[in-house]
Amino acid sequence: MKLKYKRVLLKISGEALMGDESFGIDPSTVSRITKEIQTVVNLGVQVCLVVGGGNIFRGISAEEAGIERTTGDYMGMLATVMNALAIQNALELIGIDTRVQSALPITSVCETYIRRRAERHLEKGRVIIFAAGTGNPYFTTDTAAALRASEMKCNAMFKATNVDGVYSSDPKKNKNATRYKKLKYMDVLGKDLKVMDAAAISLARENNVPVIVFSIHEIGAFSKVVSGDGKFTIIQ
Repeated sequence: MKLKYKRVLLKISGEALMGDESFGIDPSTVSRITKEIQTVVNLGVQVCLVVGGGNIFRGISAEEAGIERTTGDYMGMLATVMNALAIQNALELIGIDTRVQSALPITSVCETYIRRRAERHLEKGRVIIFAAGTGNPYFTTDTAAALRASEMKCNAMFKATNVDGVYSSDPKKNKNATRYKKLKYMDVLGKDLKVMDAAAISLARENNVPVIVFSIHEIGAFSKVVSGDGKFTIIQ
């Protein structure tokens, strides 16, 4: 089978790890997501991940509670490290060799992000989870995903969401919302579609990284989309 994508980056939100819970990490949901990743790795695709931290801590919300934005963002970065370790553990339980690389040095827990080392891991068939966002406050994990996808020379960035693509309006609120099959980067920015923040979309655009939006909750969706099948929206 000819692979459509040889190297991909999967962006998972922290909320995707909650399952039906309202907070934290649901082990059964993490296990299901890691099996999706395993299927894609077994196809021969090199996979790296960026994970959010919103299931544990969200820096921008903390500002409303009186925590300084910069401090809140660093706390959010540490939340992504916790999520990355949970995914690493679940992947290794099913035999997938995995490394966590953090943008913030936490050498007792995981590797510090070094681009060339990360590339070697991918070449050896390991899955890499990039944690702690970009390592800078004021940047979202979506921007971190676009940055790492560019640095790793990924063929595409896959954004796993709760819906199977980008819609004209919220499909949960509007039954007549239509799903876009293809969009241009400028459409997303111009129509203010809430897919990713403007910095992330602009970075993907500048480095010609297609962004593919699909649902992480549909079983087998990741492997289908990587093969060019299934339901998704491609932004390029």
